[in-house]
Amino acid sequence: MNYPLIAQAAKSVSKASVVPPQTLPTGAQISSFFYTFGVSIVVVFTLYILLFHLLRSFLRRTEKDTAQFILGILQIPAIAIFILVGLKVSLSQLGAGKIINWIDRGLTAFLIAAFTYGITVLFTEAAVYYLKDYARKTEAVWDDVLIPLLQNFIPVITYLIGISLFFSTLGVDLTGIGLALGSITIVLGLAVKDILSDFFSGLVLLVDTPFRFGDVISMPDGSIAIIKHIGIRVTKLYMINEHCEVYTPNTTLGGQNIVNLSRPTTHYAYTIQVSVRVDADAVVATKILQQIIVGHPDTLGNIDEKIEHLDSFAALREAEGDKLSKKEAGRLRLLVEKDVNSQMQKIEQAFEGFIREVKQLEKGGLNLEELKLIQKNYLEILNLVGLVVTSERKGKRLRSRLEEQEKTDKPTLISLIRQWYQTWLKDPDLVLEDQHLLPDEWEQKIELLKIKLNKLFQKILNPGVAETRLDDYSLKFVEWLHDSFKESNTAWKEPQVQLTDIQGSAMQFSVRFYVDNIQLEHWRRGNRIQNEVRREMVRRLRQAYIYTLG
Repeated sequence: MNYPLIAQAAKSVSKASVVPPQTLPTGAQISSFFYTFGVSIVVVFTLYILLFHLLRSFLRRTEKDTAQFILGILQIPAIAIFILVGLKVSLSQLGAGKIINWIDRGLTAFLIAAFTYGITVLFTEAAVYYLKDYARKTEAVWDDVLIPLLQNFIPVITYLIGISLFFSTLGVDLTGIGLALGSITIVLGLAVKDILSDFFSGLVLLVDTPFRFGDVISMPDGSIAIIKHIGIRVTKLYMINEHCEVYTPNTTLGGQNIVNLSRPTTHYAYTIQVSVRVDADAVVATKILQQIIVGHPDTLGNIDEKIEHLDSFAALREAEGDKLSKKEAGRLRLLVEKDVNSQMQKIEQAFEGFIREVKQLEKGGLNLEELKLIQKNYLEILNLVGLVVTSERKGKRLRSRLEEQEKTDKPTLISLIRQWYQTWLKDPDLVLEDQHLLPDEWEQKIELLKIKLNKLFQKILNPGVAETRLDDYSLKFVEWLHDSFKESNTAWKEPQVQLTDIQGSAMQFSVRFYVDNIQLEHWRRGNRIQNEVRREMVRRLRQAYIYTLG
């Protein structure tokens, strides 16, 4: 046997297993430690004064509070990070050693914990808040659902990563724990497959967006419900008639045929069957029924005709206390709405001319003079809406954007819309929650209007390769204005009265009309209007001696 080689190997192993003795820091190293730590404290204090006092005082003068808010929520984790970094830098002055290394590992672990806490707080307190604010200004439904999901999952993921790094830094072996967690995850996945199915069904509802929060839907059994919340596993519905909440699994809801009564608009059509004596004049009966529907202030129709026949509608709420009568409140609202519709028609006509002009000029590309002409005409349309261009210089670049006009002598679309919904709030039939619902609905629409016009303005200002598509962008905006903002003309939604059948001693009439907003009055506005119309039909037809039970 080769004994020299064995002896040499044993000697090398014995040398490797010998741990060098722990050496204490010298006096110079200790002095250097305290000196560095003192400097670190001064630096931390200086940074604290600069960031959380001087910079905060400066930011208070600005219009937006984003940076100031972020500084406030990051104050505690930032101070902890500064102190821990100072300790690590100071500790490096003591040299190497087993105890020193363990202390350094501990400081690194707590530094990771402070970073984890800071990132989580920054997301949950700041990012989620501004994402929700952004979601309120968009038409998309997915962000309204996605943000709560992110709010629940991101902190969990962040803390899991932070805890893993924390223990790994301390030298804890997480391999066994990881394998155990993997096995548990597989078992749990099989056990909660129905819950996972509901979760992914919720994601499908999120992507398909068949409804959004506050929408009125008709369930397969005919009951009416309001979408209150789309959760991870279940969707919360409010049942109007039963006045209760129902939690439906997303899998069940996604597999049902659901009628969304709030889309494409909150207008909803009702049909009433009424009988008239067979010997009555059908033309006279049709005229009476037409006047009844048109005369109700909460149905859609020609506004001039509605104002003309409003006083003849008897089955309306009278004035009580400081509240206006239904007729007076309805008349005021209709007069303002007439101005709104007139202003919208001006804007739509202006856009029609603008689109024709752009189509003509963009052939072969736009030169500088043609682009300036298009911009000038677009600004004239913006004046009708109530927007003006403001410019600010950032460095060498001049940035322009649209802002709402503060004061103007001429009526604008935005000012008229606000006047309209504020007048609408005087309706004595509205309930308390409508005082928030109407302003929120129309302020969101106004914000969307400004965002879309601003995007179109930026394209017109710097068209680039899209210079031959400006007419398409403008046409798309006009379609949105008519479909999703407000219709300037609802002629096709005017009341329809048809003679449907003659049986025995009665003629059967079908009366179809649209209600202006079924979400109001705790979603019972349509039922009230339908009831008032029925009562008025009975009264007026009896007055004419042509009513029959048929």
